[in-house]
Amino acid sequence: MLTWRRWFTAALLAVAMVALGTVLGAGSAGAESNGGVRVMPLGDSITEGTQVPGGYRIGLWQRLVNGRYTVDFVGSQFNGPGNLGDHDHEGHPGWRIDQIDANIVRWLQSSTPRTVLLHIGTNDILQNYNVSSAPQRLSNLIDKITSTAPNAEVFVATLIPLSNSGQENNVRTFNAAVPGIVQNKVNAGKHVHLVDMHAKLTTGDLIDGIHPTAGGYDKMAAAWYTALQAVPGSISQGSPSPSPSPSPSPSPSPSPSPSPSPSPSPSPGGKGCTATYALAGQWQGGFQATVTVTAGGSAISSWTVTWRFDDGQTVTQSWSAEITSSGANVTARNVSYNGALGAGASAQFGFLGSANGANRAPALTCTAA
Repeated sequence: MLTWRRWFTAALLAVAMVALGTVLGAGSAGAESNGGVRVMPLGDSITEGTQVPGGYRIGLWQRLVNGRYTVDFVGSQFNGPGNLGDHDHEGHPGWRIDQIDANIVRWLQSSTPRTVLLHIGTNDILQNYNVSSAPQRLSNLIDKITSTAPNAEVFVATLIPLSNSGQENNVRTFNAAVPGIVQNKVNAGKHVHLVDMHAKLTTGDLIDGIHPTAGGYDKMAAAWYTALQAVPGSISQGSPSPSPSPSPSPSPSPSPSPSPSPSPSPSPGGKGCTATYALAGQWQGGFQATVTVTAGGSAISSWTVTWRFDDGQTVTQSWSAEITSSGANVTARNVSYNGALGAGASAQFGFLGSANGANRAPALTCTAA
């Protein structure tokens, strides 16, 4: 791991890894640690870096290294490219506020962060999950964080924009409540700070209407870095300022999100591809799923994934693919920016769906050209 004294050596290593095309896949792995200030990137797929593995963490890490800060990203998840010096994070694609809340205590106890970067609530809106009470769930989550880690500096971001106008209206309503929530925590003596992330991005910074482009993620990185620099001790060694130990507000204890249900389906040799289905979240009457398309041993210029829903499910909204349905049969085709894949490279698309009762993962067929 990096310290500023070893920056040059580590930078050369990162360049070599990029030259080799090294990208580490999402998932859990052994934690990286360098003894620096422990920072937990916390949230959903925007924290993980969907569409751009590593997301804002890439630009934030580079800024921290250039600023000669020794920081240790922490979390149970692990992904990103070789030029991201620390791949640990707590970003969970498809997760809502209540699902983060159900797990946050054990994560904090395991990782003991000095600083938390929180961007959460997008999936509450995408899934239309009790949207009116989402600000209260956020408030409860912050209370649980500050109760479990009373000396941590907690940076709470407003949500980035969404391209869908109705969902964006809900984002703006949610965001309008965040400054008051943060101020109430500050008034109670808690180390909570507001980061107006919505103001830093526009819908032009989104690759699929939901997740940022590389440039959009870098704007997020710049906003986080500016906020961190303004709070002494959040990214530098030193004793934290004294803090009371407030009692947390009551918080719901929902069940964590369903485990992914992978369903790979290979395509015959030549210009082939595979497609893997994963259930990112499920709620009464609906669900969110992702599909990862991976090229075979040869580069491909386009892909098509087909499947059949046997339990009456329907697709209601999608991103990063053009999806059409005919009865139970569904066809997903690449969009302009993710059809061409090198050998072994992957692209991901996702969708929201409706379901009543059973919601079995379908068998996928992937064809490539």
